[in-house]
Amino acid sequence: MSIWWGEISIAEFGDRSRRTLNESLGIEVTRIDPDALHGRMPVDHRTVQPAGVLHGGASVAFAETLASWAGHLAVDRERFHVVGQEINANHVRPGRPGTWVHGVARPLHLGRRAHVWEVRISTEDDVLICISRCTLAVLEQPSAYQTPEQRS
Repeated sequence: MSIWWGEISIAEFGDRSRRTLNESLGIEVTRIDPDALHGRMPVDHRTVQPAGVLHGGASVAFAETLASWAGHLAVDRERFHVVGQEINANHVRPGRPGTWVHGVARPLHLGRRAHVWEVRISTEDDVLICISRCTLAVLEQPSAYQTPEQRS
């Protein structure tokens, strides 16, 4: 059974990410499973720290992006909007330049007023890079997501 409310295509995530941090970091949604949202982010000049490995802040931005998109999918968007309320992350291994990291967001709690999502970020070989937990507030108002044209 799916946890998602309504439907949205992967292409729509790309369209809605234009001219945002998601696009700047190269974050892409790659798959929607009945209980998880998958994405990827390049480890390149946009996402590395001066030491040449994946920046922890880029990992956190990636994790919050996946959790927020997942929360967006898990509510009735005509009535609710989700926003990040708290996030933490443990960086356990470096991400190497020239590769992609892959993230999977799964719910730990889907409540009426708050969601808690776990996001696992791994290498292309499924080696854990970062584990994150993100709490989203569920606000009783229509979704505030806008297309790039609406943001202009």
